[in-house]
Amino acid sequence: MSESEVKKTAEKPAEKPVETDAMAIVMGEDGQAAVAAPTVDAKGKKARTRSIPAGIAHITASFNNTQCCITDARGNVIAWSSSGKAGFKGSRKSTAFAGTMVAQECARNAVAKGMHEVEIRVQGAGAGRESAVRAIATSGMAVTLIKDITPIPHNGCRQRKRRRV
Repeated sequence: MSESEVKKTAEKPAEKPVETDAMAIVMGEDGQAAVAAPTVDAKGKKARTRSIPAGIAHITASFNNTQCCITDARGNVIAWSSSGKAGFKGSRKSTAFAGTMVAQECARNAVAKGMHEVEIRVQGAGAGRESAVRAIATSGMAVTLIKDITPIPHNGCRQRKRRRV
């Protein structure tokens, strides 16, 4: 190989594999996240606002609460909400209505930051599970994937000691 060919191969960065659809949309050709031009706020300071077109919605629906967190492809939080933050207390936090309100509030904040495509990952078996997914789908964001990531024990926990009679 000649000296010029060695320089050309050394200049090329190693290509990283794209893991999800959200990651492919967020990453440009150069491998960097999409960043909008700096804007000037009321005080005259420059503030960099990121426009994130696609992300991941993590919904955790337990028997006592429903939480929603929308992140970008790398896992940086864009918007979040929970039943307690939405104003529900006690046993009303675990209802399907609370799950709807949580997901709507979270999706509204993400759309305001420029997100229009999301993949949903649902964890848990609470009452707000299905209603939260529906609320995100009707909020104006395109849903590319719905995935259940509820942990399932393969062999369960250790059984108690056998009784001797």
